[in-house]
Amino acid sequence: MKGQKKTFKGKKPPTTLEPFKKVSEQDILMRAKDLLEPMCEAEGVELVHLEYQREANGRILRLYIDRPGGVTLDDCVAVSRQSGDLLDVYLDDMGPYRLEVSSPGSNRPLGKKIDYEKFKGSRAKIVTTQPINGQKNFKGTLLGISKDLVTLSIDDTTVAIPYQEIAKAHLSD
Repeated sequence: MKGQKKTFKGKKPPTTLEPFKKVSEQDILMRAKDLLEPMCEAEGVELVHLEYQREANGRILRLYIDRPGGVTLDDCVAVSRQSGDLLDVYLDDMGPYRLEVSSPGSNRPLGKKIDYEKFKGSRAKIVTTQPINGQKNFKGTLLGISKDLVTLSIDDTTVAIPYQEIAKAHLSD
């Protein structure tokens, strides 16, 4: 058989390379959150927010972590190492990316229902998916959340925003 070319009748030749499966950004975020949230809790920090997006240098997965009194550089390093290991094992189909772990800072994202209660009295900016009273951008003082309605005080007016309609929200100055 030396020098002869092996042919495959009616079949494609086997390949060691599987076609790259396209995984949606939402799927990656959900799977990453399911993996990383328990790990963060075990480390004594809260996983505040996750972002997965394309930037000039490729894809980036950003984790924002916090704890009462703030996080340290050592907290970020520990979470980064463990997150990297978990993601390499359980999300090996997400393609190349960079991992960043940091504090949410003063413009902390508001992603969980409890955040709207925890930061009651703070200034916030909320963007909705659908207009509410002809408006999608709101900036005011958080009054809390009740029955899936986030209330915000804007210039002596109270606005009720359905939680499921919030596209983006964060603390503001």
